[in-house]
Amino acid sequence: MNLLLLREEDFREDGTVRLTGRRLLHAREVLHAATGDALRIGRMGGLLGTGEVLRLDETELVLRPALTEAPPPRAGADLLLAVPRPKALRKILPAAASLGVDRIVLVNAARVEKSYFGSGVLSPESIEELLVLGLEQARDTRLPEVLVRERFRPFVEDELDGLSPETSRRVAHPGAPAAPARNARRLVLAIGPDGGWVPFELELMAAHGFVAFGLGPRTLRVEVAVPYALGAVRGDR
Repeated sequence: MNLLLLREEDFREDGTVRLTGRRLLHAREVLHAATGDALRIGRMGGLLGTGEVLRLDETELVLRPALTEAPPPRAGADLLLAVPRPKALRKILPAAASLGVDRIVLVNAARVEKSYFGSGVLSPESIEELLVLGLEQARDTRLPEVLVRERFRPFVEDELDGLSPETSRRVAHPGAPAAPARNARRLVLAIGPDGGWVPFELELMAAHGFVAFGLGPRTLRVEVAVPYALGAVRGDR
């Protein structure tokens, strides 16, 4: 955890911040914080800065916040992701948040196991918890929007243009040419399941502006392909 992320309910009327639970334990047991120390903090959806430790004991951490810094720039990218194995999704969500992805659409696909949609990882509470881990790592404050869609074709045909208009669209697929040149437009990046997209899905995406590109000769698991592909088409934006 490189950042103590503050929620609105943490702020008190006197302007101080009170933290308990996981963040308190981190300050005590990992940071070994003491009264007078300055800890790196950020307000959810807002600015970064430091918090002076006013009180720290077994029950609470009280900070005086000074929030003056803008969070890091965004990647300018949305992720269209065929729902992966729950174990893989637990890795992908923090990674996507730490990379500055704006929106993650978890969508069904022909090679997605239908049981994945019943996983507890897809609960709003679990999704937010995993995204927060990524923000804490990257010292960011802005949660990606996450949508879950169980029907692939209606999403691509009826929702995509409204959610992501005037975007550059790329779909990762084995055997396709190398990634096209990077550009400054907003990006929608589609990553399929471990078995890949089926021809119908690729054809539908192509009809809606997606250009296929490859990630080299190696077969990659989805949790590896996501950051690799984002780097290939977006770089260090």
